[in-house]
Order: sequence, then structure tokens, then C-alpha cells
Amino acid sequence: MKITVIGFWGAYPEQDEATSSYLVEKDGFKLLVDSGSGALGQLPKYTDPYDLDAVIISHYHQDHIADVGVLQYQMLVQNGIRNGNKRLPIYGHPYDEAAFDKLSHEFTDGRRYDPNQTLMMGPFTITFMETDHPVRCFAMRITDGEHTFVYTADSSFKEEFQTFSEKADLLVTDCNFYEGQDGMKAGHMNSQECGSIASAAGVKTLVLSHHPHFGERKQLVEEAKKYYSGKVVLASSGLTVNL
Repeated sequence: MKITVIGFWGAYPEQDEATSSYLVEKDGFKLLVDSGSGALGQLPKYTDPYDLDAVIISHYHQDHIADVGVLQYQMLVQNGIRNGNKRLPIYGHPYDEAAFDKLSHEFTDGRRYDPNQTLMMGPFTITFMETDHPVRCFAMRITDGEHTFVYTADSSFKEEFQTFSEKADLLVTDCNFYEGQDGMKAGHMNSQECGSIASAAGVKTLVLSHHPHFGERKQLVEEAKKYYSGKVVLASSGLTVNL
């Protein structure tokens, strides 16, 4: 399983970058997890967007779905250019019907996932955990049967993340605040909380993502390392982890 960071900023992208989006690949199957602002400008560096097999959305905030519409136009135009009829499934939760309905377009099919059930998709098995965020949002635990990738999506700290992330090979966390700052009201975590989850869960690698637009971001890594002795990496465009 290979995970590539397509976008890692919170709220809006910095120049030439993107907000939350991750490409997960195994045996030729390509899954895009979230499609934030700028994602479709970055994705062609790593794969042809037309080759995606599926997209899955954690929640309907714009920094996670802004480029869904762009992706839909890409499918429309490329089907015309290639004389094709490919349809792309886009999975979303069912708790915001208006937002979910927008996942369907001429060549994309919105598909509901039930967060209380396991979702089988290509080589992947996906389970969900509801997060603490101003809108309904779901973390994902994605496994290929050999390795496990956990994505917290957006959330303030929850002890349940420790069990949900247990023994994961890779944990990608929302890290929107620095040590000592309180992200609870905004529905985000700080570096200390991310490190504490990784330590309690015994994960192999921690990637800090959903970055703030202030401060010295490299400091986030040093702060997380106070609470977690494993490998800590700051998310960046094109960062690839092979499991």
C-alpha cells in the first residue's frame, strides 16, 4: 500500500499547494481520500486523475471537498476527449443530503457509506469513527489486510482515537495548533495531542497534517516528539509512504 500526500493545509491552500487530499494505492487500485482545494492541480504529478477508481469524503467542509466539482468536470471533459464513458464513484456520508447530492454528476456517482458498517472497496477494507468537529465528520481506518493507514480527518482530541489507531503502520493526524493551544472549539488538535495518540496507539509512523497558517510549522514535529518516540513527519506535497 502506498499513500501520497496531495494536500495538507487546513482551511485554504498556500501558493502552489492544496488542502486535505491523499492518494492511496494498492495493486493498481487508486483511491482518493478527500479532494480539497487545489487537489486537482497537484494530483496529475502522481497519477492521471482519470485513472482514479474511487473517491471517499470524510466530511463536507470546503477544504475537503472544494475540488470535487473540478474532478467532476475533469471526468466530463476527459470522457469526451477519450471517447469514453467511465463513471467515478464518490463515497460520502449520508448526514447532509444536500451536500451528498452534489457528489453525483454526469460521470460521477454519489454513493453513501454507512459509518457503522465496514466498507469494502477494491483491495481495501475501511472502518469509520465519528470525530468531534462542527459538522458530521468521520475518521477512516484503511487496511489492505497486511498494513493499516489511519486518517483522523478533522477533529478535536478524542481518547477513542487511541483504540481506533492501534498498531497502525501510518497515522495521519489533524494538527492545526501548536502545543498548549486549545483547538477544541474549532474542532482540531494540537501537536501534543497528536503525539499522545500516536504513543498510546503504538503506531509506527506519525504524519502531522492539516497545517496551521501561522507559526513555524517545523516546531510541530519537535513538540509531538516530546510525547511520542516513534517517527514523526511533517506532511508536505508529494510525501509518499510505502507500507
